[in-house]
Amino acid sequence: MLFNNKGSKSSKLKKKQSLKTAVMTAFAASALIFSSVSASAAGSFKLTTVYHVYHDQQYIGTVSDKEVVENIVEEKEDKLRESIKDMDLNFGSNIEYIKEQVFHSTANDEETIQKLDSIIQIQAEASAIIIDGKPVVFLENQESAEDVIKRLKLAYVTQAQLDEVEARKAAPETELQPLKENETRILDVRAAENVSFDSEKVSPVEIMAVEEAVTFLQKGTLEEKKYVVQEGDVLGTVANNHGLKLIDFIALNPGLTEDSVVKVGQEVNVTALKPHLEIIVDKEVNQKEAIPFANETVDDSNMPKGETKVKQEGKNGERSVSYRISTQNGATISSVETSEVVLAQPVNHIVVKGTKVIPSRGTGSLAWPAVGGYISSQQGYRWGKMHKGIDIARPSNNTIKAADNGKVISAGWDGGYGNKIVIDHQNGIQTVYAHLASISVSVGQTVSKGSSIGVMGSTGDSTGKHLHFEVYKNGALQNPIDYVSK
Repeated sequence: MLFNNKGSKSSKLKKKQSLKTAVMTAFAASALIFSSVSASAAGSFKLTTVYHVYHDQQYIGTVSDKEVVENIVEEKEDKLRESIKDMDLNFGSNIEYIKEQVFHSTANDEETIQKLDSIIQIQAEASAIIIDGKPVVFLENQESAEDVIKRLKLAYVTQAQLDEVEARKAAPETELQPLKENETRILDVRAAENVSFDSEKVSPVEIMAVEEAVTFLQKGTLEEKKYVVQEGDVLGTVANNHGLKLIDFIALNPGLTEDSVVKVGQEVNVTALKPHLEIIVDKEVNQKEAIPFANETVDDSNMPKGETKVKQEGKNGERSVSYRISTQNGATISSVETSEVVLAQPVNHIVVKGTKVIPSRGTGSLAWPAVGGYISSQQGYRWGKMHKGIDIARPSNNTIKAADNGKVISAGWDGGYGNKIVIDHQNGIQTVYAHLASISVSVGQTVSKGSSIGVMGSTGDSTGKHLHFEVYKNGALQNPIDYVSK
């Protein structure tokens, strides 16, 4: 039995010639020895056949029978077949024998077997997935290898989408119809690298199952590295200590976010993924998108500076837009707008802004602070105590107005006064407005003479709806009658 499945014809011819020379030399030596022995002595000797074993032209040892070697090979094949089914195994080494007849056997079967057992190889026919010119994984056959590539693609598209792409490639003359509203169409699904298949003889242990090969090509490894969280660890330090960006670390650990707090003893995945093969998906996408409305400001010289009002509410428009998008392993690498149809124009949001500057210094002449009405109570002592101002009641409407230009220095609740406003007219005069139902100005605001500052009411110590009005000059209480009249 001759095991020889590799090597060119010329090398085999050289081996045969060298073996022939060795055999002839061995027999010549035996003949010389035999002829030197007398006929009477020759009868007492018996020739023994031995086999000198060579592995890839290197001498290994001498055995008593070729079956000694053949049995070792068969045992190796049988052991592999127990774990590997339906695989075409080949003996991956070149073993040759030189037969010799000797008077005294030099065979050492056990030593030769031990040497052979450590060097002979059993190989299997496999289909290699070649990526950019290099074999990366080995599968049992090309059908399995093609299935691996298909499964990698199906991680990013559906079977129906992949079938549609393949059908379109088979009929390239097919014209694509315009996309429907909110439709997505897959144009191509392909490997980012150059991929081919080839048959190779490899050790059976190098041959992967389809699932293993998919994982290996996706992650660059079959074993995920884990880390147990220690006291003081946070997401950023764990990621950084293992050479990972935080975003990649979170992607490796579903359920974690940037705000997650890891617990002591928690096990996390810190495998740095380096895919051997990435999948590019080209697709067309149609979707509706809002067209943001613009903000427009219009100046109004009749409106006091600082005041604004909405003249027109803004409203987004709408458009139907198509994109050509390419993703690599799910991440967008390009996006180009290919068409647009405006469905509704946006409506601008218009705000009117006042530009009129209101002087904060009063004119010195106070205006009646209500809309009509009469003085229901004069300044002076009343019910045993001083009534500091005048009361104005029964106006034609309840608007309370600033008696002159000025700045609001107080606006809010003040005990018996109820809701009260104090205006400093910046000329030594201050006015007080009390018992208001509501206040429409705030502290620090500049008001103009005659502008609305609140609504007449009956808050605080009041017996009915009216305005309590006081006037001060340089801090001294004045009689309002000396300053205002209807």
